[in-house]
Amino acid sequence: MTASHSRPHRLTRTGRARRVSRVRRLGRLGRLSRRHVPAVIALAALAVALAGGGALALGGGTLGPGGSAGSAGSAGSAGSAGTAGSVGDRGGRAPALGAPTVLQAPAAQADDHGRSGFGPAGPPTPTPPAPQRFGLVPAGGALPTGAQCAAWVRTKPSAETKPANSTANQRTGHRIDTSRYSTTDARAGQRIAPRVDGQFTGATKDILRWAACKWGFDEDFVFAQAAVESWWRQGTLGDWTSDADRCAPGHGLGADGRAGECPESFGIVQTRYPYMTYGWPGIGQSTAMVADLGYANLRACFEGYEGWLNGVERGRQYGPGDVWGCAGRYMSGRWYTSAGNDYVAKVRSYLNQRIWETTEFQRS
Repeated sequence: MTASHSRPHRLTRTGRARRVSRVRRLGRLGRLSRRHVPAVIALAALAVALAGGGALALGGGTLGPGGSAGSAGSAGSAGSAGTAGSVGDRGGRAPALGAPTVLQAPAAQADDHGRSGFGPAGPPTPTPPAPQRFGLVPAGGALPTGAQCAAWVRTKPSAETKPANSTANQRTGHRIDTSRYSTTDARAGQRIAPRVDGQFTGATKDILRWAACKWGFDEDFVFAQAAVESWWRQGTLGDWTSDADRCAPGHGLGADGRAGECPESFGIVQTRYPYMTYGWPGIGQSTAMVADLGYANLRACFEGYEGWLNGVERGRQYGPGDVWGCAGRYMSGRWYTSAGNDYVAKVRSYLNQRIWETTEFQRS
């Protein structure tokens, strides 16, 4: 018996015409797909690269995801309670023009420790090469971030010449409570206080270079002033008082070896506790915190944020951009008075001698 499919099935004329038409259409689609394969593959690869955060070279160019830098919010310190006077000075004199303005912390933003400049953060930029040395940034000039200064300083680390500082040099500081950063100019609380964080560790000289960079001061000026203040010894205590209300926590009357007295000033640049209680406990433990807060204070003066100086005893009219006037105010709390002028003369002398490079200085 013959199978029903033993012979090929023959199409009618109409069926053969329909089949030929379908084959021709498929051929045209096949040619269209082959022409567009490279473009389809490229688009698919681009979609995968963008979804995965990668970069894809197209025609010699590179396409990749971008981002924008955040800016730092402020955080309160663990400082003990106390009455804040002026931004802080060695002479211990507060502004004499009525009650100081109490500033509020700015709204918290994305974390970027040591944000720079006096404006909002922008998109990330390529890292510039490390400067050979750090010089004076004019009043109103853009300041590098603390993180940028740390990276620059660490490209060429210094040898330690003050080994007694080793423990404090390896401790970082903390943010300060900007609502307690008192001054008569709100710009200081908005532009200076939020940048203070003490976030650096390293050799003593490197900590001073970091502070000079972060706050826009000539590094040799900073080396000379710190030599006058403490001979670069973080353990230095100064400005002794018999007033128990001015003693820092743990440093009550007699606690540091002087009967009936306690120190008001601490560390490598002698930041003064009664006027910078918001810096505690960092200024008693961390070299970087002392330097950071000390030169933040000096920068506030240099920017012209201490107009109260024109309402008290002074040798001339106060204004921004005078680093030596601010150095004298750092010690005396007044503008171009005899005590401040004598202090400036000593800093200038150490600067001219480059005292920090002498054998006597480095061995003691």
